[in-house]
Amino acid sequence: MKAGFIRTALAAMAVSLAMAGTANAAGCMKGAVVGGVAGHYAGHHAVVGAVGGCIVGRHMAKKHAEEQQAAAQAGQHQPARMQ
Repeated sequence: MKAGFIRTALAAMAVSLAMAGTANAAGCMKGAVVGGVAGHYAGHHAVVGAVGGCIVGRHMAKKHAEEQQAAAQAGQHQPARMQ
C-alpha cells in the first residue's frame, strides 16, 4: 500500500513538473532534494518533504528573480556620473 502511494505521488509530481516548464521550475529541484532528505530524516516523510521543498524553492527563486529585476531597473534609472 505504501509503495503504491509513493509511486502515485512521484508520478503526479513528475507530471506537474513536466507541465510547469523550465521557467516556472526554477528552484524546485534543489528545494525538492533538500526537502526530501529533511523529510526522510524527520520521520520517513520524504515525499511530503520533497513537495514542500519544491514549493518553497520555487517561491524563493521567484523572490530572488524579482529582486534582481528591481535592482537592474534601479541601475538603469541612475544618471551617469562624470569624472
